[in-house]
Amino acid sequence: MYKIIEKLDKLLAELRPEYYSALNEPLNDFQINKLEEAYGVKIPGNLRALYKWKNGQNPDCVESFVNNSMFVSLEHALYIASELNEMIGSDFELENWWNEKWIPVFENGGGDSICCDLSGTFTGIEGQLIEFWHADNDRNVISPTLEAFLSKVIDFYETKDKDEFDEYFEVGNVDGYPIEFILE
Repeated sequence: MYKIIEKLDKLLAELRPEYYSALNEPLNDFQINKLEEAYGVKIPGNLRALYKWKNGQNPDCVESFVNNSMFVSLEHALYIASELNEMIGSDFELENWWNEKWIPVFENGGGDSICCDLSGTFTGIEGQLIEFWHADNDRNVISPTLEAFLSKVIDFYETKDKDEFDEYFEVGNVDGYPIEFILE
């Protein structure tokens, strides 16, 4: 994971310097441990490594990190998850409309997120990335791991010249993904 983050850091600094400067300072283990304690969650190693690189982006920055979604701070991600967890069984009646083991790492500002799934919902693969759509009943697993997803982001950056880069881009087709699930 650290080599992936190192490569991503270099590419973002080179290709998107303004966006890069809007990324928040990293968290340390003490800060992450305090958030884990406050929200009653254990952050997996790969997600911990990501937040030890950068703690999301400044809330005033509305540029997308990937897939029309912003990279949210860990505290904000855990807050969003806790708010959505409270809606399970009342506002969210369908099983896995929202799952208490999802952490929304990237969000589009409209209530939709790319989440790190700590339980392996639908597939049994813990740590997979799953799309949460607040108004739609599809739940697509878009990557088996955060590493595989970030590797596709890196692939995108490595195939673009700085002059042709557009901050809106979508990373898809992570070897055999997405896997689509419809809630009924």
